[in-house]
Amino acid sequence: MTDITYRPEAPEDAPLILDLTDRAFGPGRYAKAAERLREGNVLIADLSISAWRGEALLGSVRMWPVKVGDGTSVFLGPIAVEADARKHGIGAELVARACAAAKAAGWGSVFLVGDAPYFGRMGFEPAPGVRMPGPVDQRRVLWKALADDAVAPEGLARV
Repeated sequence: MTDITYRPEAPEDAPLILDLTDRAFGPGRYAKAAERLREGNVLIADLSISAWRGEALLGSVRMWPVKVGDGTSVFLGPIAVEADARKHGIGAELVARACAAAKAAGWGSVFLVGDAPYFGRMGFEPAPGVRMPGPVDQRRVLWKALADDAVAPEGLARV
């Protein structure tokens, strides 16, 4: 797919992105610990990237500021891609662009809850020191350094 454009999320994109995320994850996503870090939080739209083919939304990744212990980090998620557009590298490109934007904005690290084999290819590694605000498979809590002096986040993740 060569006709895809990527851009930061605009306010008018939010309804389309929420519809895509609901289709991708279903209503059960609201019960997950990751959702606790989005509730009452403020989206960092400049770091949240969407993929488009013309006027059609193909994918989205959102970024959120969070406190982890005594520090701050960017929380990545959710990431969603239309079912018929998967297997074209859109998800990996969204993550790469969101992480690059976060690095350019001066963030030291990004973390997420996700599939270690998939995100490991993008430089994410286990973050055993991060505790989520609810039950989570700790093997799925991952982080990536964005700054040379970044250290793995430790402590309770919270808004």
